[in-house]
Amino acid sequence: MDIIRILCAIFLPPLGVFLQVGFGIDFWINILLTLLGYIPGIIHAVWVIARK
Repeated sequence: MDIIRILCAIFLPPLGVFLQVGFGIDFWINILLTLLGYIPGIIHAVWVIARK
């Protein structure tokens, strides 16, 4: 299942984070990072998925 989350994180970073943690603080941080730049959103999403 982590492979699917990581693929989602590459194409839609907030979706990958949502699948991992739901509507938590990490989700909202990822939305902000994705709006500021796509690459920081991907990095954060992969980090959140790999952390848990």
